[in-house]
This record gives sequence, structure tokens and C-alpha cells, in this order.
Amino acid sequence: MIAVEGITKSFGSLKVLKGIDLRVEKGEIISIVGASGAGKTTLLQIMGTLDKADSGTVYINNENLSRLNDSRLSDFRNKNIGFVFQFHQLLPEFTALENVMIPALIGKVKESQAKAKAKELLDMLGLSSRTEHKPNELSGGEKQRVAVARALINDPAVILADEPSGSLDTENKDELHQLFFKLRDTLGQTFVIVTHDEHLASITDRTIHMKDGIILENQPVIL
Repeated sequence: MIAVEGITKSFGSLKVLKGIDLRVEKGEIISIVGASGAGKTTLLQIMGTLDKADSGTVYINNENLSRLNDSRLSDFRNKNIGFVFQFHQLLPEFTALENVMIPALIGKVKESQAKAKAKELLDMLGLSSRTEHKPNELSGGEKQRVAVARALINDPAVILADEPSGSLDTENKDELHQLFFKLRDTLGQTFVIVTHDEHLASITDRTIHMKDGIILENQPVIL
């Protein structure tokens, strides 16, 4: 479903990624862990087409992303990749419903269809009473659930999450982690999660350990 082959990336003389190979299957939840500077976020950004590798290839659903021009790449990203960031990145001037609708509207979905789908997702995530609230009226956990709904709006092939529970308290962390598995079980959703959270890493299907731009091991977690 996702294939990363021979990815390298440098910033000036600093080699951040040194030939990364990785496979992710549909419906799999994997975590990527390692010390700061290991290359985790850079790898995630390249997988999500937010940055370009110096060499190597990323395939999503057999599409070679390196062959797409900027316009086609932007369209592919919008339709196939959902993002969840540590600090939710919601637009403060819009309601929860409007924030969720934005990727669909960018993808030229009719407003009525985008609104109906956004309401459905917010209801599924327990936020039906918060649709008209703006981000500053939501709790941290609610903001992240809105961000998850936004990531899901276009039925993406994969959700890429960068420290998604890093700013949450323990209760909200646990709820968010449980949500990921619920979405995998109900929607068949695939997740690639960069995290420092040891508990989250321990419950994912696989934990990918990175150090100094390479993968140290790639094996199922033994519980």
C-alpha cells in the first residue's frame, strides 16, 4: 500500500536520511520512534509529499509520487493523504464544521456534500454538539478529534500523524489512541504515527526504530 525505497535527504552537509526502505500495508497502524534528530519527521514529510527526497521513491497505492508534477502531486495529496499534527493546526476563524470541510472544498467537492460528510464524521467522533464552536471554544482533546475528522474527510489512503498526542493530558491521549484503532477497525484506515509516547508505540502493529537517519529494526511489537 505504501512503499518507501532508498530515501535519502540532506540539509546542507547534514545527512538526515541515509537510505530508508519501508513498507506499510493497508489497515496497518505503525509507529516511528527515535530520539530527536533521528529523521522521523523528515521521513513522514517526504511520505506525505510535503518535502522532496534527494533520492529514492515513495509509492502510495502503486502511484510513483516522484513522477507527478506539482499540480498533480497537490491533488494526490489532497485526495489520498490525511494529516494530524501535534498542535492540530485548525484555522481559528472557522468553526469545527468549517475546518473539517476545508480539504473537501479544496478537492472541489460540492459544499452540501462536504458539509454532510463533515457532520457525519464529527458525529462519529462524538462532536455533534460542537460543530459550530471555534477552536478557542474547544478542549485540547476536542481540537485533536476535529483534526482527525478533517484528515478523514476525503477518505484518504493513509493518515500521517506527527506527535498527535504530544500536547494532550493522559486521559485525552488514551482517548485519541483508542480512536485510531476504532477508525482502523471500522473504516480500514491506515496510520503512520511519529511519536515519543512509549505506550502508543507499544500498542501499534509495528514499531519502527530510527537512529541517525536509518531504521534500526522493523518488526512486530511483542506484547
